[in-house]
This record gives sequence, C-alpha cells and structure tokens, in this order.
Amino acid sequence: MNWIRASGILGFVGVALGAFGAHELRNRLSPEMLSVWHTGVLYHLLHALVLLGLSLFAKVSGADIRWGACFFVIGIALFSGSLYALALTGIRPLGAITPFGGTAFLIGWGWIAICLSKRA
Repeated sequence: MNWIRASGILGFVGVALGAFGAHELRNRLSPEMLSVWHTGVLYHLLHALVLLGLSLFAKVSGADIRWGACFFVIGIALFSGSLYALALTGIRPLGAITPFGGTAFLIGWGWIAICLSKRA
C-alpha cells in the first residue's frame, strides 16, 4: 500500500469533514453533538499526520510500517467514524464502537514505541 497516498487522502477527508462540521452542522447539531464531531475530526487529522510521519520515516529508513499504519487507519475508521455517526444520528450505542478505535490507536502508538525505537 502507498501509505503516503493514504495519509494524504485521510488528511483531505479530515479537513473536509472539519469544514463540513464548522459550516453545515453548527446550526443543525446540539453543542454536545458538535463537540463529538470535532473530537472525531481532531483524532482523524492527528492520526493522518502520524501516518504521514511513519510513511516518510519508512521511505528514508526502509522500515516496514505496515502493522503500525494499519492500526492507525483502523483507529481512524472506528474511533472517528463512530463519533461522526453518533453526532449525525444521535444513536448512543454507536459510542460503544469508539473504544475499539481508541484501542487501535494505542496499539499503533505502542508499536511505534516498541518496534520503531529499535531502528531509530
């Protein structure tokens, strides 16, 4: 997989969703649900940047980043995706998915600390 391309696409989508929330949803969602949306965008964009950093590190070092990268992509999909769905629908049980995304993020960060620290 081209992880640089993936990070670019995820960053693009994150900015678009942030703008959508700021301009289209601010008068349609409650302040609580708008905050949920913004939390999803924050974690989405932060981890798109982490994926870009991993990709660039792999390019210069030759490190295999597939495991870490996959966990960050899964984290974005589950964590941010569930928050977007919760904010748009108000269906509270969707919030039960969010911790699985958070766990994927934690595994990704742990993978960096354990696996990549050996190469640095």
